[in-house]
Amino acid sequence: MTRLKIGTRGSQLALAQAHETRERLMKAHGWNEDAVEIVIIRTTGDMIRDRPLAEIGGKGLFTKEIEEALLDGRIDLAVHSMKDVPAVLPDGLVISTFLPREDNRDAFLSPVANSIDALPEGAKVGTSSVRRAAQLLARRPDLEITGFRGNVDTRLRKLDAGEVDATFLACAGLNRLGLSDRITQAVPVDVMLPAVAQGAIGIEIRERDEETRALLEPLNHRDTRIAVTAERGFMIELEGSCRTPLAAFAQVDGDHVRLRCEALTLDGRQVWRAQREGDAADAEAMGRDAAREIAAAAGDALVR
Repeated sequence: MTRLKIGTRGSQLALAQAHETRERLMKAHGWNEDAVEIVIIRTTGDMIRDRPLAEIGGKGLFTKEIEEALLDGRIDLAVHSMKDVPAVLPDGLVISTFLPREDNRDAFLSPVANSIDALPEGAKVGTSSVRRAAQLLARRPDLEITGFRGNVDTRLRKLDAGEVDATFLACAGLNRLGLSDRITQAVPVDVMLPAVAQGAIGIEIRERDEETRALLEPLNHRDTRIAVTAERGFMIELEGSCRTPLAAFAQVDGDHVRLRCEALTLDGRQVWRAQREGDAADAEAMGRDAAREIAAAAGDALVR
């Protein structure tokens, strides 16, 4: 008997994350595979691959159709890469559950260099991320940045074909797909601060669906929830979109949280940073407070 329907995008990574969620549910409740159905939903972001996200509507293009299915009852829960989830959710929906976070660092992939600093002068780097582009230009203004959209396989094929000298993916995604051997270097966070919520899987449900919330509760990972809450507090306060180069990294140690935040201009010429430490109960407030410090310092220079 089907107990729950999981909505997901159809990419290899999205499906891997949906299957991980199903397996955790099965283990938690002693269910067999038939109890949890995976429903593939094609999103606008999947259909339009030839333009930057900032030009076609932003992060929400990877969640809109899935959230519509959730609101109208076609699915019971949606599994998302949290870095793709916009700052504001549709009315009636909440992120109730976080799975244990994978490695949140950026993965540097290159056949010609073993690190960003080792790239030849003027090297061509493919990325569709305004954050990664800005961080690269801040460190290496000589690099040529070129747009590079597509799923993991597409980007790896483009790299292998020599279209660029290097590219970046998330370590988490490559690890989940069994492709960690493709990582040339896991970039230290001191070199490239990760995206907000990178490496975290969030599960979205209808706000009033207490039955599904209760079934998911055994899967909820406390430290991931706290870290992502702090990082997203930073993004939410700044009203950040995919046009805004933002980065954040929260470390949780018991009831203590250390948060590092960063915002940049698109060309990487200006960088603003803020840090906060405090109690886990104040995670979101810490992120919002760091955002207000950066907003005051950046003024109109920060793209929203």
